[in-house]
This record gives sequence, C-alpha cells and structure tokens, in this order.
Amino acid sequence: MTLGTLAGTMPASGTPVFTATVNGVPIPQGSKRIGRNRRTGKPILVEDNPETAPWRNHVTEVAGMIARNIRLPEPLDGPLRVRLTFTMPKPASAPKRRRTWPHTKPDVDKLTRAVHDALTDAGVWREDSRVQHVSAEKVYPGEPAHHGEALDRPGVQITVWRVEDVAP
Repeated sequence: MTLGTLAGTMPASGTPVFTATVNGVPIPQGSKRIGRNRRTGKPILVEDNPETAPWRNHVTEVAGMIARNIRLPEPLDGPLRVRLTFTMPKPASAPKRRRTWPHTKPDVDKLTRAVHDALTDAGVWREDSRVQHVSAEKVYPGEPAHHGEALDRPGVQITVWRVEDVAP
C-alpha cells in the first residue's frame, strides 16, 4: 500500500491550507461498544469494525507527514471548510460502459468521521469541532466527482480551507 501524495499548500486567499491524498480502501468509523481489557478485565470502548483502526492510523500517518512537509506551524484553529472525496472500490457487478454512483454501505458520514478524527490525531487541526462546513462524496475510480477529485484507485482526497479565505 502506498502512503499517499506528499503535497500541500500554505494558506493564501482562496487556496487550500491543507491538501492530502490518502490511498487505500476507505473504512467507516462506526459505533463503539463496551468490551473488556483481556489482562485486567476492566471495561473499555472498542470499535465495532476491526478495520477502522488501521485505516485511521494510515490517514493519521499520511496527514501528519504532509503537515510536517508543508511546515504547518501549529494545528489549524478557527472555522474551517473541508471537502472529502472518497474513491471507493468499484464492484465487479457494476456497469462498465455507463456512469455509476456508490450508493451502498459504507455511509458517507461514517467515512467522514474516521477521517476527521484522524486529522485531529495527526495535528492538522486542533479538533474537528472547528469544521464549520463539510462536503463529502463517494465516487468510483476514474469517474467524475461533483466537487473533488476522483482518484485512479480507492482512497480519499482531503482539502481544507480557512473559512475567511473562501468566498461565500
């Protein structure tokens, strides 16, 4: 698995303050349940989906490297706008000669939650409550996206702006 694209931009009027491409199959962050620590027996919160942690860790790693690469001086604070374009694996049963849209699980809001928490862990922003506006969509590889960029393989394209840098 490739880590992603090491690219980013520093803030300027109307330009993104942070961009990242993370390759890999996007995994949703679902509900948590109460489990038990195997050693102590004490209750702990556990993700329902065991694939969530590796995906979040991967996004955190790539986003952290990009933040260091563009020399982001500190986690972003203040109101932010975010665009997420999730490129999902196209099922073999999907039509080959006409445009199709992912309209099955995973939910786009749960995919978004996993990426937002990973960006917080990576130190891209102080916390995800700073996000004032989010646009997220699911697409298949190589097919047009409405607002973002469909990748040529599964992954997520992340773009972040400061609200004051974006025209209303």
